[in-house]
Parts: sequence; C-alpha cells; structure tokens
Amino acid sequence: MVREAVLGLGNIYAWHRRRLTLWLALVTLVVALLTLHGIQPGWGLLPGFLDSTPGQVLLAVFLAALVCEYIDSSLGMGYGTTLTPLLLLAGFEPLQIVPAVLFSELLSGLTAGALHHRDGNVDLLRDRHARRTVLLLTVLSAAGAIAAVTLAVSIPKFWFSLAIVTIVLAMGVIVLATRTRRIPYRAGNVVAVGLVAAFNKGLSGGGYGPLVTAGQVVSGLPAKHAVAITSVAEAFTCLVGLGAYLVLTGGLDWTLATPLAAGALLSVPVATITVKRMPEAAVRAAIGIVTLSLGLLSLAKLLG
Repeated sequence: MVREAVLGLGNIYAWHRRRLTLWLALVTLVVALLTLHGIQPGWGLLPGFLDSTPGQVLLAVFLAALVCEYIDSSLGMGYGTTLTPLLLLAGFEPLQIVPAVLFSELLSGLTAGALHHRDGNVDLLRDRHARRTVLLLTVLSAAGAIAAVTLAVSIPKFWFSLAIVTIVLAMGVIVLATRTRRIPYRAGNVVAVGLVAAFNKGLSGGGYGPLVTAGQVVSGLPAKHAVAITSVAEAFTCLVGLGAYLVLTGGLDWTLATPLAAGALLSVPVATITVKRMPEAAVRAAIGIVTLSLGLLSLAKLLG
C-alpha cells in the first residue's frame, strides 16, 4: 500500500515536471515571437490582424495577462481588478478592454476549472458541495446582473460601494482569523455572498473574485475548492457579459483579445500546480491577506 502511494506520488510529480517544461517552452516561444515581431515587424511572424500592433505592446499585454491570471487562478481573484486599470493606463479604450478581458477570463476560467479538477484541488464530479456551489453561483450571476440593472439607478453608488468594501474587509478578517479551523458548510452563506458579488460585478464590472472566494471559505468550503469553483463560476459570468457586449458592440478587438487570451491561458497550468503544492492553511491565509489588501485599496480609492 505504501509502495503504491509512493509510486502514485512519483507519477504526479513527473507529470507536473513535464507540464512545467512544456509551459516554459511555450512561454519562451511566445515571448521570442513577440520580441522578433517588435524588432522586425515585416517578417510576418504573426497572423495578419496583429501586424499593425507593435510587438512591444503585444508583449507587454501578454506578460500582464500571464501574471494577473496566475494570481487569479491561484487565489481566485485579481485578474480583471488589476488588469483593467493597467490597460486603461496603457491607452486602450474601455470598449476594447472589457470584452477582451471577459473573453480571456472565460477561456482561462474554464481551463483553470478543468486543471484544478485534474490536479485534485477539487472534485467537480463527485463532491456534492462543490457541484451545488458551482450551480448556485452560476445562477446567481444572472440574477445579480438583472438586479444590478434594475436597482443601479436608485442606489447611491458611494454607499453601495462602501457596503461592498466593508463586506470584503470583513471576509478577509474572518478568513485570516479562521485559517486553521474547520467550518461547517452552509449553502445559505454561499447564496448570500454570491448574490452580493454578482450584483457588484453587474453594477461595477469588478469585485467578484474577492467576495466569492473568501465567501466560500467563510461558508465552510476548503480554500482550494473555493479557488477552483470561483474560476468556473466566473467563467459563466464572463460568458453572459461577453454575450451582451457582442450584441451591443458587434465584435471583439482581436488585437487586444489575442495576447490577453494567450497570456491568461498559459498562466493556468502553473497556477493549478501552485494550489496543489500549497498547504490548505497557506492557501486560506493567502486568500485572507489578498482579500483584506484589496478591500483596503478599494476603501482608500473610495474615500480618496
């Protein structure tokens, strides 16, 4: 029995090594292609629709998506919240950014969910709590978006934002305070947090990950499960949002969506291994610290 367990563990580590080797090769290839495109744009190394975009811009967008999605797939938060302001500062327009971010997060979220399942961070097929939570959060995403549209005109944005920030701060404190304790699973807590998070995303376009990930931990789900479930649930949220943008605007800006999607997808294989290797208490502590930090930054921005 011990020998079989050791052999199984060895096979897992061998698979992870092969994945990391392939990941490093792919990232190196993309960086090399984008760098050469920046030096010699006339060589035709990239698809035609990318020819007009400088290689330096494509490389910067790719690397930003790689880093931001690595954090998001490892901790369940931080992709759109961090990436969107960076792209605005770089000079892209909101109607370019938001659909492209939603598209890249749709692809990376589904991929992250599959690899989290493959790596054993969550069992989306046999764990009934995980299945129920994914279903609840997916349904609540649509309900929250509808509620946001209906009520946005009547709620003062400052007080609503302050309430959201307060909840995020409270979640961060609770996760840190209970990082070594086992909390009984409560589906009702998931419903409450999911509704608030989906409403917030529908109203402001952000803030989904910190609330949902920390809320699941506070509701009694293991931290690794919460990270994986957030990836899947947010992917469906992005699908709804992307569909609305495609109807309203008619299409994606592929010069931005392509490097974003490439960077986001290539971050996922390393992120799920990171979650696999980290102790449960360490994942919970990291979620608590990042949630609390994002809450404090949001509060400073709101009051500044």
